[in-house]
Amino acid sequence: MSQNARQTDFFDRVQVITESYLTRRRRLQRVKKEKRQAKNPVVDWIEAFLWAAGMVLLINQYLVQAYRIPSGSMIDTLNIGDHVFVNKIVYGPELLPGILKLSSPIKPKRNDIIIFENPSYISKGPVFDIAQRVIYMLTVSIVDIDREVTGEPRVHFLIKRAVGVVGDRFVMENGDMKIKFAGEDRWVDESDYVRRRGWKHNISRIMKQEQYKALAAAGQEAAFVDLGLPMSAELTSAAADARSLRAPDFIALEKARLETLKRLTPHDKRYTTLLARHRLGWYIPEGRVFPMGDNRDNSRDGRYFGSVKISRVLGKGMIIYWPYWRAGGIK
Repeated sequence: MSQNARQTDFFDRVQVITESYLTRRRRLQRVKKEKRQAKNPVVDWIEAFLWAAGMVLLINQYLVQAYRIPSGSMIDTLNIGDHVFVNKIVYGPELLPGILKLSSPIKPKRNDIIIFENPSYISKGPVFDIAQRVIYMLTVSIVDIDREVTGEPRVHFLIKRAVGVVGDRFVMENGDMKIKFAGEDRWVDESDYVRRRGWKHNISRIMKQEQYKALAAAGQEAAFVDLGLPMSAELTSAAADARSLRAPDFIALEKARLETLKRLTPHDKRYTTLLARHRLGWYIPEGRVFPMGDNRDNSRDGRYFGSVKISRVLGKGMIIYWPYWRAGGIK
């Protein structure tokens, strides 16, 4: 066979194969189109919804999730009703909601805005937890089925600022925090440290420093009541001013109560032990982080439940996306 004949035979074969492929492709497209046209529109809508829902779940579970801020504990950084996106992958995502969190080389750093499981939350069971989180994610944080009998949402997650990392120690003095960093022997005022670092967030306070005198009197009054001892009219009058406080510093109040109990009953070592936390402060052990709200007088945080396991930290705050006039990065 000549060279020209071989070339002609080759191109004929290519043409036959191409025509066969295109014919088969057109046939499959026609069959697919006919099936789509014959499909019930309701079934078609359900399939589209399930596909979209699956994509939303994948994105929310492993990449970015929407949350709504339920309280004022982070004012002015985050206000009540703000809708935020949280980076779920940075600290390692969970394989399933509430189940088996993957590790990550990136750990929460000081000053990060973190979201974590509320240590005080009492679960209704794994099935309910998964259902609640799936519905919450599908509705972009609009629908939350996990509610109290009063109708208020149960606080499953908290969003706070990581103010302490491994080796840090903290004490509170009249609502202001002092930090002793790992390896150092001096206390540093948090406000001075924040200013030197150039961080822009505000540490909001509701109580004024001059109100702590009345709060100390209220703590002393509580101690007298605990021991069943009579009180002077002067102490009662001074403590009365604390009852009108909008957001009293309960930690300072408890410290004043314990100091009075210790002074009145020096033989009872319980109060010395309880008072040690207030004098020695909070220590952050390995594998944990210490969260606090920026609105210090209206935040239930690490001062009440202690440091949080890093394995319970689910993500890092990224941006506020609603309301639109507050849209922007979270700092």
